Amino acid sequence: MAIKQEQFNEIQKKNFEAAMRLAQMSIENSQRIMELQVATAKSLFEEGVQNAKALSSAKDPKEVLELRSQYTQSATEKMLACAREMAELASRTQAEVGKLVGEQLSTGSKDVFESMQKMFSGMPITDQNAMSAIQNAMDTTRAAFEQMTRASTEAFQLFTQQTGKGKK
Repeated sequence: MAIKQEQFNEIQKKNFEAAMRLAQMSIENSQRIMELQVATAKSLFEEGVQNAKALSSAKDPKEVLELRSQYTQSATEKMLACAREMAELASRTQAEVGKLVGEQLSTGSKDVFESMQKMFSGMPITDQNAMSAIQNAMDTTRAAFEQMTRASTEAFQLFTQQTGKGKK
């Protein structure tokens, strides 16, 4: 029984370490996004103050219209650039998380499968069909996760391409 408990403890330790890495990635990504948002907001505020000063000294309605148009275009470009950069950050983070979870699924399922084999080998009845079914379920789960990761990565890439085209 001690060997089996040690195996499960090792699996649990690996899962905990992976969860900590995922949490760290999430925190780092959130910090990057917040820094980006703060920088964009600060830039937009400063530009808004400059625009307000320019508008207050404008001499005619045509100049006011031009200043407003320039400010609107500049603000829109900055917001789109911020959204694009946030999408790129999210895409990179998702790829890192996908890689980590894929590795965890791969090594974790192998560890669980080996532990189950050892556990079943100590029992009077061993059923190879049951072990095959467990392995197939793990493989199917891993494949489904990889497919979802690829699809969402492609969606992010499409979004960044579309926002990039909108800017031009």
